[in-house]
Amino acid sequence: MSDTIAGIIDEKGKVRSGAVVPEIGRDDLIRLYRAMLLNRRVDERMLTLQRQGRISFYVGAAGEEGAIIGSAFAMQDKDWLIPCYREAGAAFLRGYSLTDFTNQLFGNSEDKIRGKQMPCHWASRELRLASVSSPVGSQIPHANGFGLAAKFTGRKEVALVYFGDGATSEGDFHVACNIAGVYKAPVVFFCRNNQWAISVPVEVQTASETFAIKAKAYGIEGVQVDGNDVLAVFQVTAEAAERARKGEGATLIEAITYRQGAHTSSDDPRAYRSEDEVAVWKKKDPIDRFRLFLVDQGHWSAGQDKKLEGELNEEIQTAVRAAEKLGPPDIKTVFEDVFEEMPWHLREQLDELNETLDSEVE
Repeated sequence: MSDTIAGIIDEKGKVRSGAVVPEIGRDDLIRLYRAMLLNRRVDERMLTLQRQGRISFYVGAAGEEGAIIGSAFAMQDKDWLIPCYREAGAAFLRGYSLTDFTNQLFGNSEDKIRGKQMPCHWASRELRLASVSSPVGSQIPHANGFGLAAKFTGRKEVALVYFGDGATSEGDFHVACNIAGVYKAPVVFFCRNNQWAISVPVEVQTASETFAIKAKAYGIEGVQVDGNDVLAVFQVTAEAAERARKGEGATLIEAITYRQGAHTSSDDPRAYRSEDEVAVWKKKDPIDRFRLFLVDQGHWSAGQDKKLEGELNEEIQTAVRAAEKLGPPDIKTVFEDVFEEMPWHLREQLDELNETLDSEVE
């Protein structure tokens, strides 16, 4: 493990001395920026909807977009992404539509999960996006399942799993890293060190010098990266994925970033952290930094930014208006979605429900 924190662009969007910018075309650079800005604007809009009582719950990612989207961009479409609950930007980058995302928040009749998960708990088998799991750290061992299944069947696929710094205190983290080390699982463990595990600060989360250093105990690679530098995150994740794909085992990446907002819509961070601390980290904002880089490189302008803001606003408004017009899923799906073939006792209950509904209509 290196003692330095990987970084490419500084807080003013300038390339750091001695750093090499990854070979990413202009169109892809703008695609990255668009995904980051979309993530931020979706979060702002959906948090407003939650405060208005139009959706019940929301988890935002403000301040962490560089870590989330930069890492997802480094993976191939055939690779699996196993989210925590803050990775909507990674899903958008994969092609998960804003329409599907919004329908899931409302749990309406067009929700692919048919209202059976709380908001922000999306999934897409087609896009290789595993289901979000609420219990802290429970998704981490799943990455070994995806990765080792690929390894044992000869498929050159890698699993990238996201989790926060708090999840490293869970047994699931230890078990997953240990198994990955023993079996050289093609996995990238991506820790978003956003400084707070809800109200627990990072300095009382672990006695280790860093989170990345924990990799040594498991016999896997460990690396720290500036999580607000989307290009650096892309680079270290791409390198980790390539090592995994070549059979060289797993990597634990610690992306140093900051959760600018609340843990969820149910949290008020003013109860446990200062506004001065937040202000310091907002000066390191990943979106502002990347925008400055694009402008400095001649790829972007204020006019283009204004146009993009308008486009994103319209996309979000359209998705929300459409989702709100739809009613809830058919109540019969409570019975139909349990087994591939409905067993007799559920059929009996469904028949009883139908009889009740028919009598109410009469």
